[in-house]
Amino acid sequence: MKNIYFLIALLCACQQEPKPETIIQPWVAYDESKELAENANHESEKMRFKLIQSRISDKNKLWEDIADQIKFFSEEDYQTLSSLILEQSIPTIQRHIEEGDLTYEKLVQWYLYRIVRYENDSSQYLNNITAINPNAVKEAQKKDENRSGQEHPLYGMPVLLKDNVNFGGMPTTAGTHLLRNNIAEDAFIVDKIQEKGGIILGKTNLSEWANYLCLDCPNGYSAVGGQTLNPYGRKVFDTGGSSSGSGSSIAANYAVAAIGTETSGSILSPSSSNSIVGLKPTTGLLSREGIVPLSSTLDTPGPMTKSVIDNAILLSALTGEDQNDSATKGSPTNVTYWEDLESGSLEGVRVGVNKSFMDDSIYQENIDKIESLGGIAIEFEPKQIDFDGFVDLLNADMKIDLPNYLKKHANEEITLRSVAGIVDYNQTDSLDKIPYGQGRFAGILDTDLSKEELTQLRENLREKGVSFFEEAMSKHKLDFILSINNWNAGHAAMANYPCITVPMGYRADGQPVGITFISRPFEEGKLLRVGYAFEQATKARRLPQDYQ
Repeated sequence: MKNIYFLIALLCACQQEPKPETIIQPWVAYDESKELAENANHESEKMRFKLIQSRISDKNKLWEDIADQIKFFSEEDYQTLSSLILEQSIPTIQRHIEEGDLTYEKLVQWYLYRIVRYENDSSQYLNNITAINPNAVKEAQKKDENRSGQEHPLYGMPVLLKDNVNFGGMPTTAGTHLLRNNIAEDAFIVDKIQEKGGIILGKTNLSEWANYLCLDCPNGYSAVGGQTLNPYGRKVFDTGGSSSGSGSSIAANYAVAAIGTETSGSILSPSSSNSIVGLKPTTGLLSREGIVPLSSTLDTPGPMTKSVIDNAILLSALTGEDQNDSATKGSPTNVTYWEDLESGSLEGVRVGVNKSFMDDSIYQENIDKIESLGGIAIEFEPKQIDFDGFVDLLNADMKIDLPNYLKKHANEEITLRSVAGIVDYNQTDSLDKIPYGQGRFAGILDTDLSKEELTQLRENLREKGVSFFEEAMSKHKLDFILSINNWNAGHAAMANYPCITVPMGYRADGQPVGITFISRPFEEGKLLRVGYAFEQATKARRLPQDYQ
């Protein structure tokens, strides 16, 4: 059996007594210099890590919050239940519970056990979990006791949150040293998850400040969490960012689903990089209240899951108008996206195929599959647009939005409320706080726009983004634009067009690739239906080899 760093203490064998107690061996930080040296010549400069283990967090805090919750859950339990949980969809798991083969308590314990099983192994850990809910199993026990048979499908399901989403039971850090102890009240979408009966299992690592800290640094790095790794190739393949931990953890089956956030590619990139389904909604469909911001113009949370049906279930739980986020005015509530997925079809669907991507063999193969399923693929020459002003928009928004978040949500002990103050703070003990520098974050200070200039910039960029898609969509009467991974994420961000990425295969070296469908605003249901039809026809996702 694989070395999982567990010590199993056998108790008296009696049918009525507790199962063997599982004792988690403490994590001991190790010398990673050899690993770093081996990665120093990686073909991608962004994969040449300066560190993997966090210099400011102790992994044993995670184990403390897990230990009592799994002390009577054994390796035998884990192996017995694996066929009921591993790679299974939410409806399948719920059916096992309804049939009495599984409970919500055992489901949560299975995931916690699996997290320790791999994350406490120095040869396999992925560094994707930053915090664990110490009450997760107790909450699951209550779900078992209070079932009525009329619950939302998310009821009792363990969900991970990207560590820029407020949850009162754990710190919300955005990965940064400054907020390492920041306890804030639940975000609006967390309330929605809990209203539907979902269980917050823990927090996931991210690219610090949602990938707005350093220039050309690795995706998935933060001071709090260290370096997130990709289960399809540890230290070999990029995790994508900034929702790196959410992508990596769901790929490795550490929870049923996770929440990511996107400004421009931060759900699409890690989802495609980790062979999972990620949906970037229209900004305004879901509330951003209680989420550490980057850009109020573009930011949105979204679901990251192993399957399209799970994605639809989680998205449905998150919707609702929030009086504290004006962008959600008129947002639908209780949309049952999952119920009509099977009506989705590729028959007669008109998809725009970007000519500049046609030299990608996997893209071409999947276009052929779509056509074989009745889809109509129409090649188009993409309009050339510039992104002038895009960084200025992000800088100007964050200069306003981040201080507003800190004022409203940060602990009283966190006295810094300005970007300039945080830049100065990071300079002290910079090797621990910002080993890759803070070129992008400090660059926020270089942008100074008036309210009128910012409004005009938003309008100009939106117009450019819409024209990029609409020139082809209107001309050819397209239902969707087809892209690869997050390659058109910037265009979709500017246009505020929603996207879904679904696994479509793997490169010769095993690196995952996603196909991305892009549609017009508030067509999430349409995206989910076509994504489901594609997923069911191709069944491309494979479990990472070393996390079977």
